[in-house]
Amino acid sequence: MPAPSVATAASGPDTPRTCAAAVFRVNRPPLPSGNSSRPANLSKPTDRGPPLPIGRLGAYYRQVGYSRQERLALCALFDETGPDAPTLCAGWTTADLAAHLVLRERRPDAAAGMLGGPLAGHTARTQRRLRDRSTFPELVQTIRTGPPRLSMMGLPGMDERLNTVEYFVHHEDVRRAAGGWQARELDDAESDELWRRLGVARALLRKAPVGVELARDDTEPGNGTKLRITAKKTTPMVTVIGAPAELTMWATGRAEAANVRFDGTEAAMALLAGSKWGLGA
Repeated sequence: MPAPSVATAASGPDTPRTCAAAVFRVNRPPLPSGNSSRPANLSKPTDRGPPLPIGRLGAYYRQVGYSRQERLALCALFDETGPDAPTLCAGWTTADLAAHLVLRERRPDAAAGMLGGPLAGHTARTQRRLRDRSTFPELVQTIRTGPPRLSMMGLPGMDERLNTVEYFVHHEDVRRAAGGWQARELDDAESDELWRRLGVARALLRKAPVGVELARDDTEPGNGTKLRITAKKTTPMVTVIGAPAELTMWATGRAEAANVRFDGTEAAMALLAGSKWGLGA
């Protein structure tokens, strides 16, 4: 994957750039032990309003609200930047990124070509039409309302599963492209959620020329949290060290905009730095 863009296929006027973040998945966290039935007056969290947690289920619903938080924060940033601001996605302005996000959630026929293949040209043309035929505020408002209820992403829990990393990464794509950025301080639960989803780095880094291990440095050992993920098991091995947010940015191709450090031989680190990885590699 060419950094710092999202995963790309071969260049061309109709070639879409696809978001590596979209492949991140995680099983829904278990409900709290005990009586797991939902109270009759409990409203489930959606992108159309805040969750209304009640009792012991409150922590559970707060835990899975990060896709909505990142979505709304990105939309607020879009409101500030306008349509012509740069992003870390190579060749994309904020208008292109907004059209991409609308396409993912609203045009399943075109979204099928985001990873390349025979529908890639249709995907690119659809994204351009969305960008050119809608005003930027219209695109942003469509994103803000969340996925359609009658869609796969509108099913209970699917927005969190499919979009937490997607919206975190794209929020940072806009923040970090502006220059002079500083890493956000995420709460521990969101960092833990990003860390759990980094297991998919095994797929993103399968073509790396060296072994790769991801090491988390924002928490102390001994609290039951696994602090290392082996993304590719081979020698020589390079360890990439940082907080889960920074490792997420690095693993999805934003190497130049990620606060990470490396441990390994100079030769192995040079091989990794000069390589491409990700869905389009």
